[in-house]
Amino acid sequence: MTTERVAVPGLADLASLADPAVIANPYPLLARLREASPFAELDGALVVFGRYDDCSRILRDPRASSERERSRLVPPDLRDRPRSFLSLDPPDHTRLRGLVARAFTPRVVATLAPRIEQITAELLDAVMTAGDRELELVSQLAYPLPVRIISELLGVPAADHPRFAGWSARLAHSVQPSFGSVDPAELAAAEQASAEFGEYFTELIAARRSAPGEDLLTKLIRAEDEGQRLTTDELIATCVLLLVAGHETTVGLIANAMLALLRDPAGFAALAADPDLAAGAVQETLRYDPPVQLTARVARGGMTAGGVPLADGAVLLLLLAATGRDGTAFAGPDVFDIRRGGREHLAFAAGPHFCLGAPLARLEATIALRAIARRVVAPELDEPSLAYKPNFNLRGPSRLVMAFGEIRA
Repeated sequence: MTTERVAVPGLADLASLADPAVIANPYPLLARLREASPFAELDGALVVFGRYDDCSRILRDPRASSERERSRLVPPDLRDRPRSFLSLDPPDHTRLRGLVARAFTPRVVATLAPRIEQITAELLDAVMTAGDRELELVSQLAYPLPVRIISELLGVPAADHPRFAGWSARLAHSVQPSFGSVDPAELAAAEQASAEFGEYFTELIAARRSAPGEDLLTKLIRAEDEGQRLTTDELIATCVLLLVAGHETTVGLIANAMLALLRDPAGFAALAADPDLAAGAVQETLRYDPPVQLTARVARGGMTAGGVPLADGAVLLLLLAATGRDGTAFAGPDVFDIRRGGREHLAFAAGPHFCLGAPLARLEATIALRAIARRVVAPELDEPSLAYKPNFNLRGPSRLVMAFGEIRA
């Protein structure tokens, strides 16, 4: 009797997450990584987790640091760059997040619903007026909707919206981990985008200081929390984070949700019959095919997770997308079911770094899906034209064409 030996995944498997063929469907590989986790690489400096319970505990553990720049894998000369509150621990994280959080409470976000509905209707009206019989979802709806909302919140002039597309894409691509050599051209492009973003917001902040408005940027400039204001560097880092995270992930959420529905005609038919199922469809997408595939923490204070002792400074790579398909947490995990409900996913992380923009992302995607279900008749996916961004972390289609019978007024 022989026992077949199963190869343990390693850095080569992690690196293959960036393979375009894998980006189109990473879930078989993520399942293998999840089942093998936790496993360590780079002499214990990198530990991979993909099981729901392990990742949930790490995200909630106060010893799991978000200051990734201080890990054993980051050279000392790169550790003191300006960072947004996404990459800070308390008390700095608490102070900065508290100043921004006031604009993203569920109650405040709910007041944005009429504007989100108006923009969604305008975008679908434009397709209807043009007489087209197909909709390229990303460029005609999924991208312009969240970028207009977050830009209006911050007070960014509408004429400047197109400038953010290239900057955002370059920065989003730069934040994903590299499991091999770093492409100098990609690094230079990200640094250039960061510099251009910084220059833009330096000018916009100066303009708001001299001529305050009613936007979030003005409120952040004025904000005080026990007498503390945001420095200019903190303001710039926060604005860049809100713009990139505030629309890049929502684009993916809307596109991933619609893709799953187009591949599930019964699910779309149920949504068309009852558009109020849209919120459930969004929640199921966040579990089934989340726009943020992974995140990281740094071990501190003698942590142990998944039965593995973790060296201080070790990077803990958390495969969020793998946790959503963990059969120990979700029944029938590979089935897309908009009526699922039940246990909460980890697509927005958990603990003190639970996604600040979660209420807004859910609202935008819910309104977009509801509008499509009510107005777009008999949509069909043009599968051959489907294309994905090269980003395996902030993952989603770059092109998603759907043909349809008509768009109702």
